[in-house]
Amino acid sequence: MSANDFLVVGERPSDSPFIERVWRAHSERAGTMVSVASSHCEMVVTRREGSTTLTLRGPETRATTAECSADTEWIGIRFRLGTFMPEFPAGRLMDRNDVNLHRATRRSFWFGGSAWECPDFENAEAFVTRLVTADLLRRDAAVEAVVHGEAHALSRRSTQRHFLHATGMTHVMFRKVERARYAARLLREGASIVDVVLAAGYYDQAHLTRTLRWLIGVTPARIGRQQQQLSLLYKTELLR
Repeated sequence: MSANDFLVVGERPSDSPFIERVWRAHSERAGTMVSVASSHCEMVVTRREGSTTLTLRGPETRATTAECSADTEWIGIRFRLGTFMPEFPAGRLMDRNDVNLHRATRRSFWFGGSAWECPDFENAEAFVTRLVTADLLRRDAAVEAVVHGEAHALSRRSTQRHFLHATGMTHVMFRKVERARYAARLLREGASIVDVVLAAGYYDQAHLTRTLRWLIGVTPARIGRQQQQLSLLYKTELLR
């Protein structure tokens, strides 16, 4: 955590086929965060001043800023690529078109015609399993096959249709987002700009800078100096 960060964040991987990461955070003070581009959908529980909100979030194809209040807690479930909610397609939620579900009680919300208790950091897997059983959450296995170059049984058009339906974005856009996130993570870990250009496959430094300004929201140099609070940059194996 750098001196410029105002969020204390923790996260853990998951063995669920529907969940990539479970994370939690709390704000030590109010501040502005850059929400970087992301390929995945999320459920986020926000708790502040005794009020609880459950928000459905979609992929982001550009960086945006978000104002964060002081003394606020968040718990997030980041779904694996290809996991989607039939009632709230990824394309509908994309680019900060978030949906806050209606509350049933102080600790529960309405989803699919039933009241559901808000998940916590420890029980995310059990919560998601119940959503899958109720058919409120699905996973398109063809999407993961596309990412790993294994979608040989489907035509190219069918593959593109599966990917767009489940993720809200094209495979080309997905690759751009993941490459930018990978580059930003390398920079935050101390890699030089020249090394990141080579490692992430950019044409040159100018190409890297233009892309990160759009998808991450700040320049490579500022990322390296950790001058701005960024949303989570998960480790990925997709571009290695």
